[in-house]
Amino acid sequence: MKVYTVSDLHADYPENMDWVLSLNSSEYKSDIVILAGDISHDLNDLERVFTSLAGKFKAVHFVPGNHELWVEDDHYDCSLKKFEAVQSLSNELGIQTIVCHYGKLSVVPMFSWYDFSFGEPDRHLNRAWRDFRACQWPAHLKNSKDINNYFLKLNQDKLTVRNKLVISYSHFLPRIDVMPTYIPENRRRIYPILGSESLGKQVKILKPDMHIYGHSHVNQSIKIEGIQYVNNAYAYPSENRISRKQLHCVLDLNA
Repeated sequence: MKVYTVSDLHADYPENMDWVLSLNSSEYKSDIVILAGDISHDLNDLERVFTSLAGKFKAVHFVPGNHELWVEDDHYDCSLKKFEAVQSLSNELGIQTIVCHYGKLSVVPMFSWYDFSFGEPDRHLNRAWRDFRACQWPAHLKNSKDINNYFLKLNQDKLTVRNKLVISYSHFLPRIDVMPTYIPENRRRIYPILGSESLGKQVKILKPDMHIYGHSHVNQSIKIEGIQYVNNAYAYPSENRISRKQLHCVLDLNA
């Protein structure tokens, strides 16, 4: 069995959806794929991707990203309700959103949001970041820290998972130092909305061998404090230099 990953498919772009649908129908039947969020804000697109990949892989693992929780131009009026709808769709189609074990390998999803622990958003980001308009939260989630804490609580029972090999995955970044040093200063203004130090603390408690994440659209594989952090984003059609535009095999249990 091999473990593949890809994030940020953004299948609402026709060329991205075409890539998903064109993946080989027989090559991956013994393998699993980890989807680290941001497939689409459109549940119909999400269903097409899930259905296609579920027929091609032994198992599909998924955690929602921020785009899945957009309710702008949607019949949902609350992002938590949209989250529940995405979870229900996943369950209905056999997509794994819970801890799964494959012999010596355990795969652990971790929910989260961003909480500005990587920095405060500037005026430009506050105006430009679509989540601030496209997501709607219930009154008891007053700010991004509250939202993140809501999702982190869903991870608590998973932090004691132990096995010979453990792979955890999230959409958001668990630490900002996974970002490459070559990122120019003017591009770092998005860092506040990339992830959460509190998620990073949970990852440290879990102590996986590998943590897969998405969201940044910047491919990365770096080992920090004994954990291999991997991002393989498909990304927007125009983002060719920072993304692979292909599945990435992160583990071969046959080797």
